[in-house]
Amino acid sequence: MSAITHHIPERDLIAYAAGTLPPPFELVVAAHISLCDECRAALAAHETTAGLLLADLPAAPIPAARRDAALALLERPAPTTPAPRPPRNGAYPTPVVEALKGAPPRWKSLGLGVKQSILYDGAEGSARLLYIPPGQAVPDHGHNGLEYTLVLQGSFHDETGQFAVGDLEVADATLEHTPIADEGAPCI
Repeated sequence: MSAITHHIPERDLIAYAAGTLPPPFELVVAAHISLCDECRAALAAHETTAGLLLADLPAAPIPAARRDAALALLERPAPTTPAPRPPRNGAYPTPVVEALKGAPPRWKSLGLGVKQSILYDGAEGSARLLYIPPGQAVPDHGHNGLEYTLVLQGSFHDETGQFAVGDLEVADATLEHTPIADEGAPCI
């Protein structure tokens, strides 16, 4: 695998550490982090910083019912072993395997050999897998909002550069592009 050169924006690593990313973006960040040592280290630094900041905050009063519920959770017996996470499956890192619930993608044709499998669709956005055959272009398009494209297999290029396994393209309303899958393995 080649070196990852396109990474998660810093603001999104911070939001991921805080647990404030919408589900579709959280899935993309989790998948990228599972592939990228650099972003995994940056996330650990953000989590450490957040922990230090929390430790310095003054104690806040907690309503008795909430305190009692939290203490009751602490008294529960701990599971003897954590639930196993599904392993990486081919091109799909663990967060994607979890989103697929361990099943293979349910591909639906979009034409010209391009297929999609929707992983999440909600008010906050959607997350989907796209399968693009080598040499095939996705029609020229723009974006109404924010779109993240994380390469899991193969590679593609467009007006902004080349994206290989683990690379993340961030597209917003200012970008109009024509992604083209490179020769070799199909781009997912």
